[in-house]
Amino acid sequence: MRPQSLQDFIGQEKLLGKGRLLESMLGAGILPSLILWGPPGTGKTTLARILARSTAADFVYFSAVLSGVKEVRKIVAQAEKLKATEKRGTIFFIDEIHRFNKSQQDAFLPHVENGLFTLIGATTENPSFQVIAPLLSRCKVLVLTPLSAENLHTILERALSDRDHGLGKHELTFGDNSLELLIALADGDARKGLNTLEIAATIVRHRIKNGANDEKIITQEDIREASQQTALRYDKDGEEHYNLISALHKSLRDSDPDGSLYWLYRMLESGEDPLYICRRLIRFASEDIGLADPQALIHTISCRDAYHSLGLPEGRLAIAQAVVYLATAPKSNSLYTTEKAVKQSISRSGSLPVPLHLRNAPTKLMKKLDYGKGYRYAHDATQALVEQEHLPRELKGERFYSPTTRGYEALIKDRLEKWRVILQQRKNNADT
Repeated sequence: MRPQSLQDFIGQEKLLGKGRLLESMLGAGILPSLILWGPPGTGKTTLARILARSTAADFVYFSAVLSGVKEVRKIVAQAEKLKATEKRGTIFFIDEIHRFNKSQQDAFLPHVENGLFTLIGATTENPSFQVIAPLLSRCKVLVLTPLSAENLHTILERALSDRDHGLGKHELTFGDNSLELLIALADGDARKGLNTLEIAATIVRHRIKNGANDEKIITQEDIREASQQTALRYDKDGEEHYNLISALHKSLRDSDPDGSLYWLYRMLESGEDPLYICRRLIRFASEDIGLADPQALIHTISCRDAYHSLGLPEGRLAIAQAVVYLATAPKSNSLYTTEKAVKQSISRSGSLPVPLHLRNAPTKLMKKLDYGKGYRYAHDATQALVEQEHLPRELKGERFYSPTTRGYEALIKDRLEKWRVILQQRKNNADT
């Protein structure tokens, strides 16, 4: 059922529609090196083959999973011979190009630079992270998106009715809502949908052959049996992993418990490690809530401990509880911005010495060198407040922490302001 021309290709209208990028390229007879980036089953390999047919170039398929640098050298030699003897170019298609490491990608970079072949790489991973910068800069990145329900409807109905390339000769039909179920289980992936359809058709034909019934109808039960699972699209170390955790983090930051719970369960249902989520929630408690609600950090650590004790599936509710708590807690990024300010100050000023009055003096020599001289013990002062500098002399008077007026941090802000007023009054009285 693989399409042989752009006219038969379903989906990716933003790339292939009239007047769009690829149509314009092909109309002008230009095919630059490309990186096709998108989820599985969206047509990356098919599109590469169709693009190759639009030129007179030789098409070479190469799997980064099964082959290595040795095979690349053979392809280079073949491309050089073809260019010298027939004046023909080569389109070098590398499936799953993200599986190549840096040295492997370096091996064919010079040949892309000198135009020996046109590279088309297919990847499910973000090329920004997986393709070396020199190679990426010489390729046009085309983003393929998951197929829509309408796209899948067309593809699957065509596969069931096509007598030459599909299942048409078996004269099967979809039962009530079975096609809709198949589309939902395919989850934007044509390959998954076609594979499931083929297995479901085999189940029906086997049932008829054994005399169970003679109905040539693919039911919802057949689709479920063929699918065996409703796995959501996910990659624990790749683009979708970071997309989902980003969505969870931003929903929490925006105080939306519904969005936060949705993305939490999207990750859990896709097989994400719950302890990874717990670690991210602990980080969030300090980064986006901080002292606006000091209990947030305690709740997230308790959430992790509860999951350790309960495991799956009961431990999920403990994580959900923590997510709702964080989403509905007052927000402050004061600690996060303070951290950046302090680090920047240290980077600029270097290793400034600790003021002598803040140093311990456990030996006579250190006392003789004035270690600890002039230090004022706070508990000996009224309200345990003393006026003394705690920063290096070069940073005297610097303020890093600026509490907000939200949640518990409002009390901290009020307390600090009152203390500063008291200390200033004491200083004024001492000066007069």
